Amino acid sequence: MILKDIKSPQDIKQLDLGELEELAQEIRDCIINRVSINGGHLASSLGVIELTIAMHYVFKSPRDKIIWDVGHQCYPHKLLTGRYDTFHTLRQYGGISGFPRRVESQHDAFGVGHSSTSISAALGIAEGRELTAKHFKVIAVIGDGAMTGGLAFEGLNHAGHLKKDLIVVLNDNEMSISKNVGALSSYLTKIMAGNLYKKFKKETKNIIEIIPKVGGHVSKLAQKTEDTLKYFFLPGMLFEELGFSYAGPVDGHDIAKLIDTFQCIKDSTTPMLIHVVTTKGKGYEFSEKNPATFHGVGPFELETGELRTSPQRPSFSAVFGQHLTEAAEKDPRIVAITAAMKAGTGLREFAARFPERFYDVGIAEPHAVTFAAGMATQGLRPVVAIYSTFLQRAYDEIIHDVCLQNLPVVFAVDRAGIVGEDGPTHHGVYDISFLRHIPNLTIMSPKNSIEMKEMLKLSITHEGPSVIRYSRDCMNEEIEASKTAVEMGKAEVIEEGGDVAILAVGGCVLAAIHTAHRLREKGITAMVVNVRFIKPLDTALIREIAGTIGKIITVEENVLAGGFGSSVLEYLNSADAGEDTKDVGVKIVALPDRFVEHGSQPLLRHLYGLDDDGIYHAALVLLKQLKEA
Repeated sequence: MILKDIKSPQDIKQLDLGELEELAQEIRDCIINRVSINGGHLASSLGVIELTIAMHYVFKSPRDKIIWDVGHQCYPHKLLTGRYDTFHTLRQYGGISGFPRRVESQHDAFGVGHSSTSISAALGIAEGRELTAKHFKVIAVIGDGAMTGGLAFEGLNHAGHLKKDLIVVLNDNEMSISKNVGALSSYLTKIMAGNLYKKFKKETKNIIEIIPKVGGHVSKLAQKTEDTLKYFFLPGMLFEELGFSYAGPVDGHDIAKLIDTFQCIKDSTTPMLIHVVTTKGKGYEFSEKNPATFHGVGPFELETGELRTSPQRPSFSAVFGQHLTEAAEKDPRIVAITAAMKAGTGLREFAARFPERFYDVGIAEPHAVTFAAGMATQGLRPVVAIYSTFLQRAYDEIIHDVCLQNLPVVFAVDRAGIVGEDGPTHHGVYDISFLRHIPNLTIMSPKNSIEMKEMLKLSITHEGPSVIRYSRDCMNEEIEASKTAVEMGKAEVIEEGGDVAILAVGGCVLAAIHTAHRLREKGITAMVVNVRFIKPLDTALIREIAGTIGKIITVEENVLAGGFGSSVLEYLNSADAGEDTKDVGVKIVALPDRFVEHGSQPLLRHLYGLDDDGIYHAALVLLKQLKEA
C-alpha cells in the first residue's frame, strides 16, 4: 500500500504516473470507507483527489500555500499531508477536523468552513509575501458553486487590479450543494446561443466535412463534444477581462494532464486561472448518481449507499417546509428565499408547488436579505430560510435594509445551536447575541413542531421583521401539547414549582423538564418555563418569578455573552423590574467565550453543561450558593 507510507507531500514526488494513479485509488477507497463509518463530506472530496495529488506533486507545501474554498473537499489533502494515521478520527471529538485548520497542520494555510473566501484570503497571503520579501506560490482552489458568492468576485477584481503572482484553480463540477443558479452559472449557455459562436461552429463543421474520408466521422465526433467545445472558445474571456490569464479546461481526473498544466504555469508571475472540470462523487457510483445526498452524509452501507441511521421523526427543517407550503396555499403573498440550500432548509416541496414564488439566490446571503426587503415593500411576505452560521454574513443587511425600515420579513434561522461534527465554522451559537439587540426585531424559538407551525403563522401576519430560531435536531414531540396558544411576547409555564425556575429556549426545553423531574426526587420543586419569545421578553412572568421564587436558571444553546440569559439580567437590573428583583439569584447555562469544537451533539451538550446533567448541577450549585449567602 502506497498511502500508508505518505508522511508528507514530498513523498509523492518520487512516484511515477502509474503509482500516482494507484495512490489516487487508495485515497478514494480510504475516504469512502472512513466516511461510511464517521459520516462527512464525501462527494466533494472524491471529486478532487487527482487534482489534489497533482497540486502537491508540482508545488511544495507547506512553503507554497494551498487555500481551499469552503474546505469540505480537503480529505485528500489531509491524507497527503501526514494525517493518514489519524484519519480514523475524522470529525470525532478530539480528532481531526473535517475542514482545514491552521492549528492542525502547517499544510493548512488558511482555516475555512464557509464559502467564497479563498481568493480574498489567497490575495492577502500573496500581498503579505510581497511585503515581507518572501518567495512562494499561492494557490486558491474554488468551486463553481462558491463562485456565485459576491466575495469571490471582490477578490478576483482586486487580484486582477494588483496583478500579483496568484493562481486560482476553478474546480468546475457543475454542482454546489444545491443546483447552481443565477446569471453567472448560465453564462456559457448564453454564449452558446450567440451568433458569433453559431457562426464559428457552422464554419468549423463545413471545413471538417470537406476533409476526404475522415471528415464525416470527425464532424460527428465534434457534435458529440459540443459541450466541451464551448469551453475552448469563450469562457476565459470573463476572467481575462478581470485581469487573469486563463488556461483550460483541464480534465480534473487526468493526473498527467493536471501535472503538465501546473508545471507550465508554476513560474508565472501574474494572476492565472486554471479551469479544471471534475465529477463530484467520482469513483463511488452512489455519490456520482446523487452528489447532493452524499455532499454531507451520515454513516452509510458501502454496498448499497443506504444510510445506517434508523428512521427518525421529521426534523424542524422538514416541518418548517411543510407548514410554509400549507400557509402559501392560503396566502399568495408568501414567497420563500434561500441561499443555495433548498434541500437543507426543507424548501423542496415549496419550490415544487410554487416555483414562481421560490427563489434560490445562490451563495449570496446578503443579497437574499436585501432582495427580501425589496419584496416586502411591495406587499409580499418574504420568508428567508438560512442556516444560523451563514446568516452571519448578512448582518448589515438585516439591520440596514430590513429592521431599520421595519419590514415584514420572516427569517427562518435553521441549524441554530450546536450542530455537531462540522465544528466551529458551522455551530449556530451566535444568532441570539447578534440579533436580539436590533430594534424592531421579534425573536422566537419553538420547542416542537406544533409551536413551529404557530410561530410561522404569527410571523407571517406580524407587521415587522421576525426570527424563528430552531435546531437541526428532530423535534421534542414527547413534550405534552401546550396548554396555552402562542401569543406575542408570552412564555409558557410547563411545570409549576416554588424552589427554582428554569427558563429554557427552544430545544433546551426537554432537558429542562428532565432536570425538574430529577430535582423532584431530591425534594426540590422546579418551575419549567418554555421561553418561546427571546424578544420581546415576557417581563411580567419574569418579574413574578423574581418576586416569588427568587432563583432563576436560564438555558440556551448560544454563547453566554449577549444571549437570552443576559437579557434576563438586563431586565432585572432595569428600573422597570422594580426594587423586589434586585437580589434575585440568576444562573446562566450557556456556551463559554470560546469556539466550540467538533463532536457529536450529545457529547458537546454534555461537555458544556447543556443537557439535563448540566442543568441539574447548575440548579444545585445555585441553591447552595443562595443558601450559604
